[in-house]
Amino acid sequence: MPDSLYLSLWFPSFDAEEMLPRTITVLKQFPYSAASPGVRYAAVHPVDWSEATVMEQRFTPPAAPDELPAALSEFAEPDYALALEAYWDLWSPDERGEWTLRPSKVDIVVNGVEFDDGAFRDRGHIEIEFGLDFPFLYEERELSHADEERVKANVAKLIEFTQKLEKNAGLRGRVLWSESDENLAQKLVARLQRVQ
Repeated sequence: MPDSLYLSLWFPSFDAEEMLPRTITVLKQFPYSAASPGVRYAAVHPVDWSEATVMEQRFTPPAAPDELPAALSEFAEPDYALALEAYWDLWSPDERGEWTLRPSKVDIVVNGVEFDDGAFRDRGHIEIEFGLDFPFLYEERELSHADEERVKANVAKLIEFTQKLEKNAGLRGRVLWSESDENLAQKLVARLQRVQ
């Protein structure tokens, strides 16, 4: 059964003045969709998720990472969370079963250290939600060799992104996880091994 897929990132420190620079560094590593290269939406949540947003903005055209500080700098506070929306291209079959690269939404949450009673401890200073793990596994579907290669390309894109973050973002830690108790890394390795 498909499960939501997340990447949680922690930094050595994440003071208010570091929130945006570290976020911009992460966003610069992200492989944006060719059809939508940049951040399409931003919202700012104060205190916890039950509070109304204090700012929402849709960016048309999508904002490049370096353009975000102009819109968000006054909201880089320890008790705020910044919610961002971007897209990347993943292989997926259409209703006829033909595979194409399509934009797929990714939600990025930047947790101030005091937001939601320190939710960053469990969720990460920055938490990236990729949506369902289905594009990376297709566990409940028989795939041809060509289809397996497309799934492998999706997994490779995910791995490449996490490796770029490890190399360039100054992380203290990162965890790729899903909501189920299953070991996601083992599932991804098993999927890759079936392709070879």
